[in-house]
Amino acid sequence: MTTVLIVNDQALQRLGLRMFLEAQPDLTIVGEAAAHAQAVRLADTLRPDVVLMDMGPPDEKHIQAIHRITRPDEDSMAPHADETGRLPPRVLILTPFDADESACAALRAGADGVLLKDALPHELTAALHVIALGGAVLSPHLTRALVDAVREQSRADLTERRHRLAQLSERECEVLAALASGWSSREIAERLSIAPTTVKGHISSILTKTGARARVQAVVFAYETGLVRPTRQRLHPNGTDSSDRSR
Repeated sequence: MTTVLIVNDQALQRLGLRMFLEAQPDLTIVGEAAAHAQAVRLADTLRPDVVLMDMGPPDEKHIQAIHRITRPDEDSMAPHADETGRLPPRVLILTPFDADESACAALRAGADGVLLKDALPHELTAALHVIALGGAVLSPHLTRALVDAVREQSRADLTERRHRLAQLSERECEVLAALASGWSSREIAERLSIAPTTVKGHISSILTKTGARARVQAVVFAYETGLVRPTRQRLHPNGTDSSDRSR
């Protein structure tokens, strides 16, 4: 069962989301928040699997809330488990804008996924489950614009990120490039002729060395540093948007 906290400043929209999500047999709504500070408090006390947050144009309060939810320890680059062993909630952003600013800011703050508000109902429920299990979700319409925007906004502090990239081993760079190209862990294991457990270990090391919260931030890091470059986009069989895997 996936638990969800809804964050939306519109009462009718919160009600609509609650009614729809509560009708799903494998989702449970544990709370609602109308304001950013309330969302942070409830995320800390209720510990939902996913915080479903409505987000409009880039707003500092939204960004701060995402960061505080996903990284309660302000001194840490990556999330840490609490005394019970649970990691902080993951965040899925809903945005009405087919643009890059909100998505880029949200991902930098620690969000694990971004969907446009016109996503189909089954896309929303699938995204909640994927993120709850540690995956990442990006609306296909946002992918290329996001990649371009992130690389443009990253030029000022590129040196520091390239220093982190240099900490990765040759094999870790190969695994990170494969992740950024849309390969699953199983595909990486098969194509690089290594064990799935080895892939998992490499990904864990990549997240630690790059300071990424999850795979989606590691993929953004790969584009920021030029490890991989944007290529023609196509729809992956699992419904996600991924780069052309021809190399």
